[in-house]
Amino acid sequence: MVNTVTTKRSRSRAPSTSTGKVKKIKAIGTYKSALDFLFSNTNYESAKRLRYNEDTFSLERMYRLLKGVGNPHEKLTSVHIAGTKGKGSTCAMLSEMLMASGYKVGLYTSPHVLDLRERICVNRQKISEAAMTRLVRKIAPVVKKMADDPPTFFEILTAIAFMHMVISKVDMAVIETGLGGRLDSTNVLNPEVVGITSISIDHQRQLGDTVGKIAKEKAGIFKSGVPAVSVLQDIETMKVLKSEANRTGSPLRFTGKEIDFSYRFESSRDLGPHTRVCLTTSTSRYEHLPVPALGEHQAINCGLALSLLDLLKGQGFKINDEKAISGLANTNLPGRMEIIHENPRVLVDGAHNAASIRAFIQATGQHIPYDSMVVIFGCCEDKDVNGMLSQLQYGADKAIFTRVNSPRSVYPEDLVHKYGDICGKMCQSAPNLREALKIARTAVTTGDLICITGSFYLVGEAKELFLKEPSSL
Repeated sequence: MVNTVTTKRSRSRAPSTSTGKVKKIKAIGTYKSALDFLFSNTNYESAKRLRYNEDTFSLERMYRLLKGVGNPHEKLTSVHIAGTKGKGSTCAMLSEMLMASGYKVGLYTSPHVLDLRERICVNRQKISEAAMTRLVRKIAPVVKKMADDPPTFFEILTAIAFMHMVISKVDMAVIETGLGGRLDSTNVLNPEVVGITSISIDHQRQLGDTVGKIAKEKAGIFKSGVPAVSVLQDIETMKVLKSEANRTGSPLRFTGKEIDFSYRFESSRDLGPHTRVCLTTSTSRYEHLPVPALGEHQAINCGLALSLLDLLKGQGFKINDEKAISGLANTNLPGRMEIIHENPRVLVDGAHNAASIRAFIQATGQHIPYDSMVVIFGCCEDKDVNGMLSQLQYGADKAIFTRVNSPRSVYPEDLVHKYGDICGKMCQSAPNLREALKIARTAVTTGDLICITGSFYLVGEAKELFLKEPSSL
């Protein structure tokens, strides 16, 4: 199997931006010291400005790091998933179905909601603090030797995920890309199958200001001879995906086109309002399956997960459909359409771009009865802020803008001005989530709903707050 990105290994290394000083590594004997080491490395997730190119996102550097720890990526059987929204949900659904079919499954996703260890799981179990500490201790000397071109936080964490999955002897690794696809640290894999979720405007400073440019970056995970599946996209995106699939020699199909797929919204006494999906191929027939998460967008993600499962069948993996369907029902998606408090009800959702906000507003209206919606919103400046606010106006009866826990956070006062320019609606700002909740509490009565959205950073902060202080409202 030919990996189309491996040709970059022979490219001469670009000049390093490092000072040339060798980082002194403290003894790593505790989980805290392991975290201190991890976060001491360049972390583009918290960088205020991010250059997206082959210097900052270097697959050559990732290969060097992996070589230093025994090339664990070469020992993994994997599924690789990219896209703008729905990656984590699709990965979780596929993982549950594979586990129910008897496979030991590693899952690597980002970001986390409460605990960094959520990103690396084997059969639902987070990597232990002891295992994380051992692996950080093992990789630290390799990182030190690379001081001339040091790996980033995400590159190191990705390598640790691969190492943990190899040690755990997983049968399948379900891997989500971090940013983009072409230059993402995970794109060193030679997967069995590839999935592309819905593509829309997000991270436009890094990936491009059109869906076509973004789609080309996502399609960078296509590999020669590796079957790929995507959901239906807009015309421009589908054209780019087809072109890149033809260029790389990756057989590509779409749910709802080459793959017979449909979904419908309904309500029943047992399940209440929910969505059901049907998907049929020459080797699989899934009829009227309840989607284990709320919203039309999750039905689309579910269809992609089922299609990936079907592709694995075609690659020779034995799947028990009945068991897989039962596993699908066990899918848990923290931070997505999740009620974290009652009286008043508080719902969190990690919608992080305009399309996700639109899907969140629609799903809330379909599945959760309420009289009035008060939205607490915060986001990062590298997002399509105007697009998100434009969608927010269609669901929020009252909007309260606040900061997210990131250097890239948009100032609440700026959100207030932008929102006023977009829709002219009255809104308020708060310096932090706690103050925003105080304002929201005075605005709701029985039957109303408080929604916290715009960023997984904000969702994580909300969940942590209510976990530590259940009476925060």
